[in-house]
Amino acid sequence: MYNASKAAVRSFARTWIVDLKGRDIRVNVLSPGYTDTPGLSHFMTEEEKAAVVATVPLGRIGTPDDLGKAAVFLASDDSAYVTGIELFVDGGAAQI
Repeated sequence: MYNASKAAVRSFARTWIVDLKGRDIRVNVLSPGYTDTPGLSHFMTEEEKAAVVATVPLGRIGTPDDLGKAAVFLASDDSAYVTGIELFVDGGAAQI
């Protein structure tokens, strides 16, 4: 169900860029990987986190700040010509 929901969000974004054309509204999807939050510690042991880190090309779990910076980029004028994308903020994990 989780993967189907993520696919639906990506599909919405790609559909909405056409529906919102001409209204100066950009639609993008931010797809985070494992993120070191207090909640993650409730679901994963330190050993499980270490196993995850071994699968991430950048060699670490993301931080809320990593996600925030990506969101700020998408909301800023620096991404004024970016729409309909899925930005993976996962240390490269989705690319392997």
